[in-house]
Amino acid sequence: MNHFPEAWGRPRDEIYGAYNPTYLPSSLGGAHQPTTRTQSPIVTGTSVLALKFSTGVVIAADNLASYGSLARFTDVHRLKPFNKRAVVGFGGDVSDMQYLDRLLNSLDVEENYTSSTGDSKQGGEEGLVDAPLMSAKNLHTYLAKVMYKRRTDFNPLWNALLIVGLDDQSQPFLASADLLGTTFSAPSLATGFGAHLAQPILRRVVPNEAASRELSREKAVEAIKECMKVLFYRDARSMNEYSIAVVDENGVELSENEKLENQSWAFADRIKGYGTQVV
Repeated sequence: MNHFPEAWGRPRDEIYGAYNPTYLPSSLGGAHQPTTRTQSPIVTGTSVLALKFSTGVVIAADNLASYGSLARFTDVHRLKPFNKRAVVGFGGDVSDMQYLDRLLNSLDVEENYTSSTGDSKQGGEEGLVDAPLMSAKNLHTYLAKVMYKRRTDFNPLWNALLIVGLDDQSQPFLASADLLGTTFSAPSLATGFGAHLAQPILRRVVPNEAASRELSREKAVEAIKECMKVLFYRDARSMNEYSIAVVDENGVELSENEKLENQSWAFADRIKGYGTQVV
């Protein structure tokens, strides 16, 4: 029997002659190939890191998109602001990230239109009531539902998302959603290799929710930058240029072309086995 997906269960042509499928309906392969889905991402981004502090959240991701193991695209920005209250960080497949970015842009336009038209026009222009902007918590719920829906269609979006910002009470919010629609919230989160290399560092800074409420913005940014340096040295799919954003009551402050300071491979010649060194 032929065990290739496009011809499951059919006799092999080289043994029994060409198989004639013309009498079959299209749903059984008479005219069309079976529906298939992507089984693995091709162009991918690596870790995204985020950390809560007393009045907001800081998030960072490098600007590299790798084609397999090739460091192919070096200007891919994986932090996407949403209104003035949230930022979404994307790990995983870049094309799926672009799809979600367009989806969020459409949602943002709809939200802005709703808030600008107001809930009522009674009393002339003075009667206009601005609707509140979507909070980071509501945005996380929306994205988690999108990811879960695509998962149930057996056509998942191959991304790991971190959603940061302010919730409905203007408190710092940080949560994740993955390609299965699984959600998780914590004072510090990381995707990809960052979950193994950066999280231990971040958990020393904020071991629990109470510690995050005592952490200053400066210390939070410093901890994230230190983790980006560790990832550059230890994660082969990362680079030394990255984007970093801080979300607090003043809005979103995003920098997309940060570089690691004082990074150097000068220490490599002191490592046994490096280059032509005799051990």
